[in-house]
Amino acid sequence: MRRIVLMMSVSLDGYIEGPDRQIDWHVVDDELHRHFNDELRAMGAFLSGRVVYELMAGFWPTADADPANAGPVADFAGIWRDKPKYVYSRTLRQEDVAWNSTVVRDVVPEEVAALRAGPGGDLALGGADLAASFLRHDLVDAYRIYVHPVRIGRGKPLFPPAEGLVPLRLEGTRAFGNGVVLLSYARP
Repeated sequence: MRRIVLMMSVSLDGYIEGPDRQIDWHVVDDELHRHFNDELRAMGAFLSGRVVYELMAGFWPTADADPANAGPVADFAGIWRDKPKYVYSRTLRQEDVAWNSTVVRDVVPEEVAALRAGPGGDLALGGADLAASFLRHDLVDAYRIYVHPVRIGRGKPLFPPAEGLVPLRLEGTRAFGNGVVLLSYARP
């Protein structure tokens, strides 16, 4: 069965974006981008909310057509276009999305179970709001948290307040040359 894998970049103090939604503090070099590409290429689909989808759709569909975007950036453009995407949104319509995307209205545990039971690789979950919904329904199986070497002081936290303890098992760590550290955890 496929797993739901929460993949997010976070500041050392736990934020995914600054108070004005800025993410310019992310430290992504070619080494880290190649790693992201390898991880995401193996996924069966991307699960995102409207905000993340629109952000991605604003750049990645044609990123590889620009000669300035060589190497891992151009490589990811093809990965993003081709990978199935499930976009959770109550406002987007199916005709509003493209590039192998399907609009899903709500996080329904039974529908997520059907996605998990499908063929292919794990499902990459991105976006704090959608992640919070998956977490509320106890649907996250694994975490790949990329801790960036910066404190931003305030903004949107990765994890919303929650009730109870959720034990996790360490799957691995990796330090990148730019100071980013990957923490991989899964449910026991």
